[in-house]
Amino acid sequence: MTGPDDGAAIHATGAADAGDSMDGVDAAEPIRDAGGPAGAAGRADVTERRLHPVTPFRRAWAPVAVLAGWAVHDPNGTQEQLARLTTTALLLGLAVLVPVAGLYGFLSWWFTHFAVTGGELRIRTGLLFRRTAHIRLERIQAVDVSRPLLARVAGVAKLRIDVVGADDKDELAFLGEQEARALRAELLARAAGFAPETAREVGEAPARELLRVPPRALALSLVLTGATWGSLCAAIVVPAVLWLTTHSLWTVLATALPLLGAAGAGSAGRFAGEFDWKVSESPDGLRIDHGLLDRTHETVPPGRVQTVRIVEPVLWRRLGWVRVELDVAGSANSVLVPVAPRPIAESVVSRVLHGVTVPQELSRPPLRSRWYVPVWWRGHRLAVTDTVFATRHGLLRRRLSLVPHAKVQSVRLSQGPWQRLWRLADVHVDTGADKTVTARLRDAQEAERLLHAQAERSRTGRREARPDRWMTSG
Repeated sequence: MTGPDDGAAIHATGAADAGDSMDGVDAAEPIRDAGGPAGAAGRADVTERRLHPVTPFRRAWAPVAVLAGWAVHDPNGTQEQLARLTTTALLLGLAVLVPVAGLYGFLSWWFTHFAVTGGELRIRTGLLFRRTAHIRLERIQAVDVSRPLLARVAGVAKLRIDVVGADDKDELAFLGEQEARALRAELLARAAGFAPETAREVGEAPARELLRVPPRALALSLVLTGATWGSLCAAIVVPAVLWLTTHSLWTVLATALPLLGAAGAGSAGRFAGEFDWKVSESPDGLRIDHGLLDRTHETVPPGRVQTVRIVEPVLWRRLGWVRVELDVAGSANSVLVPVAPRPIAESVVSRVLHGVTVPQELSRPPLRSRWYVPVWWRGHRLAVTDTVFATRHGLLRRRLSLVPHAKVQSVRLSQGPWQRLWRLADVHVDTGADKTVTARLRDAQEAERLLHAQAERSRTGRREARPDRWMTSG
């Protein structure tokens, strides 16, 4: 995987700026100019822009948050201090705090600028300590637009830039909704190789809808999830046991209410986050739109998907439903399809992994492996095709992991003493997303052959793989 030294997200530190900085900008990096001499020569012609005028209201909460953190850290001391204050002192404190918070929010907004230059996105912020992030446009792999509930009311949006080799996403919060979409389209066009003078005219690439999850199906899938039932069982069983042992109504209520709240909050939060889930295909990758209160517009970068997992909970099997998850190099995007019929989900997977067909026939481990792992040995399966290395594990919750040969970084074989006794071995495949997919309980000789064959498939796959670049046509 590409490291930070390749100039993926270049951060520079200057002199004299304010203690505020853009999220995701690390000022500890050495100064490096991605634009080169040409970029330096053209900097005078670059027009810097500010964030939306509502941004100061968001940043004005910082001093209030500091006071709230102090109060939570020492609640007794806070209570004592408040008890000593008179009403007049409290009013004077508020009269000072509100203008200071407002001034902080205004200054942090006033000294934050961004600009798109010939080869980079530059984000400059701070009053006392100047911080500048230089993001090379060709290293951008995704640009997401999110609109929290209050931001939707105000008509603004947050732009998050996912860069190869950067652990955290840089963000611009907030921009006008139309400005955020226009800037996203421009950045993606520039990342795809369009010239600066035409990138703004290209606009957002057209998209074709592949999948939309109905709210009813999403709600039913959450009801049929094992985690939901586990939380409900805990909320019923634990209070019942406490009642039998303590006969204290207050103890039972103090335990039952948080457990019931946690069970409901988990399902409700997931429903709100995955509501109206839509997957569309466009020249810049697969687009994902979702959210009930907070709407999010994400992009699955083409060529950056390392592993695809098809998850099949036991209660979903009668309905033929599955969930599709992703491992994307340098990105936190992890869900592709929250719930869908298996044929539809597999068709979406084929759009993410071009030329890949999900294997239907997988081989079991040798029969003698039941002595090494009783019962659960039946859940381990393996299939190797011309395009992917596929393993499945789990009996109640099946997980089928698909790794394209071109994404395999290394292959390892492991064999413990107890495995040697039963002539078994595990084959581990490492991907560029710092994840490992393991084919467990294979025959030792088969594992040895698989090790060498997979190493050769990986070399061949990398030579023939499509480049990790934005597509310029549908």
